[in-house]
Amino acid sequence: MSEKPMTEPVKIGLIGCGTISPAYLKAAQIFQNMDFVACADIDDEAATRRGQEFDIPSMPVEALLARDEIEVVLNLTGPKAHTDVNAQALKAGKHSYCEKPFGIDVAEGRAVLELARERDLRVGCAPDTFLGGGHQTCRQLVDAGAIGRPIAATAFMMGHGHESWHPKPGFYYEPGGGPLFDMGPYYLTALVNLLGPVRRVCASTGRAFEERTITSKPRGGERIPVEVDTHVAGTLDFHDGTIVTMVMSFDVWFHTNRNIEVHGTDGTLLIPDPNGFGGPVKLCEGASRKWIEQPLTHGYVDNMRSVGLADLCAALRSGRDFRCSGERAFHVLEVMDAFGRSSSEGRHIEIESTCDRPAMLPVGLKDGELD
Repeated sequence: MSEKPMTEPVKIGLIGCGTISPAYLKAAQIFQNMDFVACADIDDEAATRRGQEFDIPSMPVEALLARDEIEVVLNLTGPKAHTDVNAQALKAGKHSYCEKPFGIDVAEGRAVLELARERDLRVGCAPDTFLGGGHQTCRQLVDAGAIGRPIAATAFMMGHGHESWHPKPGFYYEPGGGPLFDMGPYYLTALVNLLGPVRRVCASTGRAFEERTITSKPRGGERIPVEVDTHVAGTLDFHDGTIVTMVMSFDVWFHTNRNIEVHGTDGTLLIPDPNGFGGPVKLCEGASRKWIEQPLTHGYVDNMRSVGLADLCAALRSGRDFRCSGERAFHVLEVMDAFGRSSSEGRHIEIESTCDRPAMLPVGLKDGELD
């Protein structure tokens, strides 16, 4: 438990002032247990702009890490820098919370967890969308036996990539990108929240295009190489016995598959988009063959990115466990890495890591509340 009063906000330094940072900083204003006291970026101008926008002092990364008052580093750098910045923060004596994925290399991710344990510090990771009202309602329904024992599930995220809308889409086709490492953490985290950890993976992966043409501004017409597989399909065996079919693709123009469905011995649950916090949640009980929309039993239905960070801050003051743990994020990283290994080696890949299902949020919480 922290030596500081429960009511004292946790002082946070932001490293990485790019596209996702405004969503975090806006949502963070809802919670009273966080206080952003500095921001930094390898691009000084980006840090200055973000600092002026949210009235946060900007400074070099080294200066931020040297500030004794900072307790937590929010790491919103690119995927390839996640483990390095996490390690820098931990070595500076700060807890760390990073954007997904936890890393792009299993060995480096494992080293971060070991460093955190050695330093008696906490490391957490997005996504926190599973704490939204939609996914917490699904968790409550599964735990209450609304569909009986889960036996199977499907998960689909298919589109045609980011080059039509993102201003800097290149990194989505570099190591750490692709549909699996970009969107897979949302889907896998939602499934782990519902079903628990994954036991093994069997998959096939490929790519339809060796180059992509950017059609968004300001780089329209520029061609970028594709360095990662952009269509991955796999079967995941969970420890609870559930068999999940999962497809992630940047090679599909259009489809009619649902985001996630969980099938049980007594019914089926339609899970909302795991990249969001809200619904709808629909339940089909047994032989009724009718979808019935379920009322959401929790808050956080808007874009509340940073609720996971706020939960870490609350845990630091109380000493309890926190829900967006590095162990869960590392488990998801190992599962994603197993897709490529399974495809190239032509075999099931056993997952060595495990994790607990995150504790549910209490029913009835409103925006800004945590427990």
